[in-house]
Amino acid sequence: MLGSTGSIGVNTLDLVRQFPDHFKIYGLVAGRNLELLAKQIKEFSPRCVAIKNEEDISRLRGLIGRRRVEILWGEDGAAAVATAGEVEVVLAAIVGAAGLMPTLRAVKAGKEIALANKEALVMAGELLVDAAKKKGIRLLPVDSEHSAIFQCLEGNRRDEVDKLILTASGGPFLHTPLKRLDKVTVEQALKHPNWKMGRKITIDSATMMNKGLEIVEARWEFDMEPNRIDVVIHPQSVVHSMVRYQDGAVIAQLGVADMRIPIAYALAYPHRLKGQWEALELTRHRELNFLPVEKKRFPALGLAYEALNEGGTMPAVLNAANEVVVTAFLERKIGFRDIHRVIDKTMQSHGARRPRAIDDIVEVDRWARARASSLIH
Repeated sequence: MLGSTGSIGVNTLDLVRQFPDHFKIYGLVAGRNLELLAKQIKEFSPRCVAIKNEEDISRLRGLIGRRRVEILWGEDGAAAVATAGEVEVVLAAIVGAAGLMPTLRAVKAGKEIALANKEALVMAGELLVDAAKKKGIRLLPVDSEHSAIFQCLEGNRRDEVDKLILTASGGPFLHTPLKRLDKVTVEQALKHPNWKMGRKITIDSATMMNKGLEIVEARWEFDMEPNRIDVVIHPQSVVHSMVRYQDGAVIAQLGVADMRIPIAYALAYPHRLKGQWEALELTRHRELNFLPVEKKRFPALGLAYEALNEGGTMPAVLNAANEVVVTAFLERKIGFRDIHRVIDKTMQSHGARRPRAIDDIVEVDRWARARASSLIH
């Protein structure tokens, strides 16, 4: 479990709790939330864990008492947990670029991947997909939108697909006057109308960069050209995404806004689990609305298409710059509308090239972070 203390990790462990006959935790990887990790260790008894910093090992030892568990640290520690021989499935849910290397190393070790870390495919989609093909393993989507598309494609011919249609809630500022967006606060941006998520992805939802990253993810996950991936606003978040076929028919996947459902589908695929969550009652939803995306309201989406069309290392620049500016916004160093402006300037400073190896991606990621930071300070 890569990212056990984040929102995806907590929901995943709830499924393990509900289905002890189906799942057994071998290892947990977390960042700095040692208190929650200690509780998870006590409940799920993993063989090993990995944390971000070596200096936190003694503190974690103190929190878990005499429990016998191997504690590793850093990127190598996370990769060691994910590639252990006993592991069959790796749920990759570390937020941001930090999840790339452990996920890639798990793929190269031949592990099945339940992928919640969209940034891995955004940064290194071609390399990751090629590695999975060589090992003959699946990248099973965990994001609700990609899980929906995956389900809508089941039993149908890929060569008869016309478009993939990702749905977006529109976030908290769907109807906010454009002139007021420069003045929105961190607290307002963190109030997502439908989903309970981590801080970073909640801001990405408010800017719609999350949907931009999902476009790049869908391009690699489903081998689909950018001009055949569309986005529509669907404020109710009932239809999680759709596939339109060449005969004009549209197949949609609907459900309540509960991440445990797509997580369970990825972990139990091709089976479906009867979990302790609410079922969708269509009669409670008298209207399902679909709206076009306003380009002026959500310029981040255009930047994502631009990065994908440019190709090569440009999506990695998009992702790195976004991580820097979202952190800066959460720390109140920049305004909400500065987010897309800094990303745009960072992309304009970069000459995209095709990465030959993962080291090229790491180098570009480092450059883009430094460039975006220089534009802020």
